Amino acid sequence: MPSTQGDSSVWGAAKGRAVTLLAILQTRLELLGNEIEVGRITAMRQLMLALSLLFCVALGLVLAVMALTLLFWEQRLWVVTLAGALFWGLALYFYLAMRGASRKTEPLFAASLAELQEDLRQLKAASRNGPAAD
Repeated sequence: MPSTQGDSSVWGAAKGRAVTLLAILQTRLELLGNEIEVGRITAMRQLMLALSLLFCVALGLVLAVMALTLLFWEQRLWVVTLAGALFWGLALYFYLAMRGASRKTEPLFAASLAELQEDLRQLKAASRNGPAAD
């Protein structure tokens, strides 16, 4: 008949490791949730600011072109053509700037992934070294 002392110590060690792994998983999920929430809030704020800016700039530009057209009524075709060319040039510049900025951003969930990689590294190192003495 096998000893119950050995079974209970193995079972206790297994439960202890399971609790540790669940605690690590809980911590990582909380970190992931925090990153998602911060990302969502930041994205919504940026979107609202960008839309407000776009509206104000568009309205201001339309009014400025109208004012220049009225001011230089005899050259109205040139005024509208130059304004159109200027706006297309600015649109291209802003598109290129936006594309460059999007390439520089940190990948989504970078901190969570880094923590999970570190956890995996430590677990692999611990499994190679055998059970640790408590």
